Amino acid sequence: MTSEDRPAISTPATTTLANRYGGQKRALSRKAKRNIGIAALAAGIGFMAWISTSLNTETVSFTDIGYSTTDATQAEIDFQVTKDPGTSAKCAVKALDAKFAVVGWKVVDIGPNPAEATPDGGRTTVHRAVVRTESLSVSGVVDSCWIFGSEK
Repeated sequence: MTSEDRPAISTPATTTLANRYGGQKRALSRKAKRNIGIAALAAGIGFMAWISTSLNTETVSFTDIGYSTTDATQAEIDFQVTKDPGTSAKCAVKALDAKFAVVGWKVVDIGPNPAEATPDGGRTTVHRAVVRTESLSVSGVVDSCWIFGSEK
């Protein structure tokens, strides 16, 4: 094989960093930076407004005390509620059967309390809910409580 029969060896092309990795990226324009800043500021103000309006300073908590089943059509659920004495609340209580299916449900109104009603200034009160059931219940619990109104 002669030198004429061999393919020509190409010389390496001179490559620059820009050809290999691309050119420098352009910086954001002053207008684009300003628009991004305004959008971020508006989003921050909107978030703070949402947080401040969605926070409910009035809270209510509950604790299950016990339950009793009088017969297959009725259950009694005892619970305590802690809330601000001047507010009203509602609590959803439920009676459950052996398979944890709900067999009775009731929403109980918890009215405002006088401050001298309990040793803690009327915050914690004990309640009993009588719930009608469709079959024999083996358990009774408070599902949830929420603030309903304010008497201030």
